[in-house]
Amino acid sequence: MYNVSKLGDSPFARFLQKLFARFRKSDHTFMIIVAIIIGVIGGYGAILFRTMIRFVQRYSFGAWHLDLAYIEAMPWYWKLIIPAVGGLIVGPIIYFFAREAKGHGVPEVMEAIILKGGVIRPRVVVAKIIASAVSIGTGGSVGREGPIVQIGSAAGSVLGQAIRVNGSQLRTMVACGAAAGIAGTFNAPIAGSIFALEILLGDFAITQFSPIVIASVTSTVISRHYLGNYPAFTIPSYELVSVWEFIPYSILGVLAAFVAVLFIDVVYKAEDVFEAIPIPEWVKPAIGGLIIGAIGIFFPQIFGVGYETMDMTLASKLSWSFLLMLIFLKLMATSITIGSGGSGGIFAPSLFLGGALGGAVGTVANMVMPDLVGSAGAYALVGMATVSAATMHAPITSILILFELTNDYRIILPLMTAVIISTVLKMNLKKESMYSLKLIRKGLDIQQDGEPNVLSKIKVKKIINQGCLTVLADTPFSELHELTKESINLNYFVVDENKKLLGILSPHKIRTIENRSDIANITLTAKDLIVEKGIFFTPEDTLDKVVLILNDIVLDEIPIVNNDIDQIVIGYISKTEVINAYNREMAKTDMLNSVAAYIGSAGKFRQLKMIDGEVLCEVEVPGKYIGKNLSELDLRHKYGIEVILIKQNYDEETNESEKVFVPNPEYRFAHGDKLLIVGSQEEVDLFNG
Repeated sequence: MYNVSKLGDSPFARFLQKLFARFRKSDHTFMIIVAIIIGVIGGYGAILFRTMIRFVQRYSFGAWHLDLAYIEAMPWYWKLIIPAVGGLIVGPIIYFFAREAKGHGVPEVMEAIILKGGVIRPRVVVAKIIASAVSIGTGGSVGREGPIVQIGSAAGSVLGQAIRVNGSQLRTMVACGAAAGIAGTFNAPIAGSIFALEILLGDFAITQFSPIVIASVTSTVISRHYLGNYPAFTIPSYELVSVWEFIPYSILGVLAAFVAVLFIDVVYKAEDVFEAIPIPEWVKPAIGGLIIGAIGIFFPQIFGVGYETMDMTLASKLSWSFLLMLIFLKLMATSITIGSGGSGGIFAPSLFLGGALGGAVGTVANMVMPDLVGSAGAYALVGMATVSAATMHAPITSILILFELTNDYRIILPLMTAVIISTVLKMNLKKESMYSLKLIRKGLDIQQDGEPNVLSKIKVKKIINQGCLTVLADTPFSELHELTKESINLNYFVVDENKKLLGILSPHKIRTIENRSDIANITLTAKDLIVEKGIFFTPEDTLDKVVLILNDIVLDEIPIVNNDIDQIVIGYISKTEVINAYNREMAKTDMLNSVAAYIGSAGKFRQLKMIDGEVLCEVEVPGKYIGKNLSELDLRHKYGIEVILIKQNYDEETNESEKVFVPNPEYRFAHGDKLLIVGSQEEVDLFNG
């Protein structure tokens, strides 16, 4: 984890801490002021980012403002080479400077908020601006919304780390930066706010809502001052001609769900393909750029963000067959750009795909029932929201963005209908969104429902039983019969002369055979009586994996081998031991969490009054203690409080999002960590002051 203590101890950070100290008496006032500052940073960040994209376009394609006619007139070899050169620049920046800048950016922000207390490295701001500007400016088929979310979020995180806010405030500041970026880019303050709340935080609490809205509005004011009060797209006139239009709009919602699933699958398949190519990581974006250039020679519409093509779709200027072709070309181009290691967002490409799909559906609807439906452009507009909502699992954000772009309430009914159909169907077809799937592929399932899987934290080696009974494969039945009289083992493990596991033998089967036959005449060996093959575990396997196997077989004991290759039997594990381990872990978890069940909400933190007048409470580590350990703080001497437990927000070694342990004097606090402390009310207030 990035060492935030260095950032918070720099001279400039100490200056900021003194500057903001006067506002800390009121958390609400403090967060409002901070939100305004983040909104200003986000607004200027969006302007800077757009300017840098144009700067790269100027020195790559030769024009500040690119259009399709200009690109089509360029020599074919320039269209082939420029994206490859862009990839050759982007690759080293990401690989050697900040690998968080790779890809679309939003999952990295989600990971930082949920698992790392909102901590984002300062260098991500610089790396993301440069890498994404070069990717988009040289023709990469990605959007600028994802990068500006990560840029704004990183800026909010850096400011929060510098002034040493606590974990909850830092997470809110990260969301403020994301909202400011979206609002400044789309000229849509409401959608920017909802994006941060719906996707990043998943929480609409008023303490978070207020600063996020203020940051979003501030960014929009700055954006409008410099860029004008213009929507991102040229919006067609809209009219709901008849109630029959809900049929093609519903069909559009269904098709959008399938497009979203295809989009997600192809993006991550492209990542896997490029991951398997045996060349240096920093070279791969150049390979992707070369492929993009080859496609762009014939179809320049796939270059860059694609707003001009979207405007043409909204104006009903493209045929349905060409729009269908653009869906697959843009989908492939975006997947190649991101999969090869380029930097850019998937929001604009999802709008592109949705616009093309909606335009095609609208054109066909006009051909089938021309007097009952509106323009194809209106369907393209609704299509943008359907695919983006299904891709991101963000129906509210998508609806509000389109509503803010049109300023027309009449589009709401078909818009909501199509968006909800696409989102619900997509979630039934594929549970994960484009963002959450990236985290799941890294082993971080941040959207798990229900009880935590406590068995996933326990390894087999903790409860392995060494007293297993192994028999050689050629052991005759008569000896096996004697073993059943002498041994109480539930299973025997058949091995070869090198002690390699061959299978599992059940004593019950031996007894069944001996009851039916004359033992002296039985020529069977241990190898002939194996009932299960290929079932074993290693010491490093976790008990959740063991439970899945035990549920599917009737055996009570499973062999443990040294590793997957040698398969030398070293012990066994039984159902009883797994159940006992589960009960012990649940008892420990209940004991640690039971305090939270009795502690109610009281003021700024939860607390429970003790008989002797002291209070037991759970508090988030104050910002001023981030990066310090218990030895340095000497809390008992300074404040008179006792630290009972520490809840670590995130452990990079185990990828555990909340790990509870007894106090370790050398553990350095990070954003989002919580302490269970005991002390008088005055001492606790002093500690939190």
